[in-house]
Amino acid sequence: MTRKAGEGSRTLRSFDPATGDLLGAVPITPVDELEAVVGAVARVQPFWAQLTLGDRGRYLERMAQVVIDEADEIRDLIVREQGKPRNEAVSMEVLPSIDALHWIARAGEELLRDERLPMRQLYLKTKRADLIYEPLGVVAVISQFNYPWSSPLAQIAQALMAGNGVVLKPASITPLVGERIGRDFERAGLPEGLLRIVHGPGTGRALVSSSVTKVFFTGSAEAGREVGEGCARTLKGSVLELGGKDPMIVLADADLDHAVAGALWGGFANAGQSSSGIERAYVMREVSERFISALVDGARRLRVGSPLGWGTEIGPLSSREQFERVRALVDEAVAAGAELRCGGPIEPPAGLNGSFFAPAVLTGATHAMRLMREEIRGPVLPVMVVDSEDEAVALANDSRYGLGASVWTKDRRKGDLFARELQAGMVWINDHMASHAAWQCPWGGIKDSGVGRTHSKFGLYECVNIKLRTWEPSLARDPWWHPYDETLGKALRQTAAILYGRPSIRATALRQGAVPLMKLGARLLRN
Repeated sequence: MTRKAGEGSRTLRSFDPATGDLLGAVPITPVDELEAVVGAVARVQPFWAQLTLGDRGRYLERMAQVVIDEADEIRDLIVREQGKPRNEAVSMEVLPSIDALHWIARAGEELLRDERLPMRQLYLKTKRADLIYEPLGVVAVISQFNYPWSSPLAQIAQALMAGNGVVLKPASITPLVGERIGRDFERAGLPEGLLRIVHGPGTGRALVSSSVTKVFFTGSAEAGREVGEGCARTLKGSVLELGGKDPMIVLADADLDHAVAGALWGGFANAGQSSSGIERAYVMREVSERFISALVDGARRLRVGSPLGWGTEIGPLSSREQFERVRALVDEAVAAGAELRCGGPIEPPAGLNGSFFAPAVLTGATHAMRLMREEIRGPVLPVMVVDSEDEAVALANDSRYGLGASVWTKDRRKGDLFARELQAGMVWINDHMASHAAWQCPWGGIKDSGVGRTHSKFGLYECVNIKLRTWEPSLARDPWWHPYDETLGKALRQTAAILYGRPSIRATALRQGAVPLMKLGARLLRN
């Protein structure tokens, strides 16, 4: 069901993707009022920034407890509005968000405190240097529908831990989850006005051109490019978590049962709507028949139905538009010669009215097909048979995307070599996507999959201005200050050889530099 604006375009309505039922509505934020929203957050933010890191962390830990206390309600709101099955709402959203809040609170206190920089250069020994991690001010978080709870919540948490205020723009098809994030932070005691939620058409673009100091955007490569260009025009930073076309490489020595199980989950969890889900598999010919047969059998056994059912493994696609896109990609591939081994569009199960697509496995696909080049974002896994490991790597890298990739082998050394050769921000060996639930691990890609990183210390550093502060006790002038003369030039020249030259020339440099260095030292002492 498509999310629509309400009467007079003043509200944004949200519908259950499984049933089509109206779930609720949120007020649309007028675009011309957005700058006032940012300004209101900016007035609160300096007071928040004055809190210690420990105090900020305690707010996040209180938020984690709120999520624990309300986990069942949050889970079912995600299920009803986004469509992922109940167990996935817990494993992919609720549990990782709790862990992220705790990790950000505890690691942030250590990573964001002032950091002493050792000054090891002999000629800088009188000085002291520190790094200061200062808040940016107000940052924007523009999130996507596929992980409407865990992704924006954790990005908000890292921005808050760094001392910033936040404006959140949730996906237009999951506005109620976005509202719940704001409400739960309020219940955790977050100062009023420090986090604001905005909704509606045009608000994302307006946020990019507003006075926010940085934008964290999750979405398509095309939209991300527009966001990055908009931020560049006003010289503000952006972190772009964009699309993916993650490959899976199955080597001849792989544990096939494990690889098939990983392909079923990595390819079909969240109805295939994860940016880093497996979207193409390259399988060595020696094991291809066994792998494909087991994969097709496993895909047929996955249960499609209401995401509220505990046994459901595939829920509806989140929107009719996404369903039509997935169907078109599959139909085009089949028309071009690919074979659909199982799955495809199905009638909604009894009592439901959503857009359901049974897990599909295709063989015979080629890189000439859009199915192998563009994001699918649906429960579809094309498999290509390859004759060599080099061919597998070349095909895996033949993509404009570079988010994640996985290689499946019992040989750890070979897996490590593949990880270096695959063009991706993340490579998993005998696994796929699991590190998204581990906030200490960086998350992000290369090529059209984005710029910058969320998660980990690198995500925290994206939320601050890294300022250098140095101290000089004024005991003496720096030796390279005025006045300039030949003595200074000779002293500097021989200093370089003494400190950094190869051992065979250091003694000569010391002899030749002794006089100018002594003269320079005497001059500094006089001064």
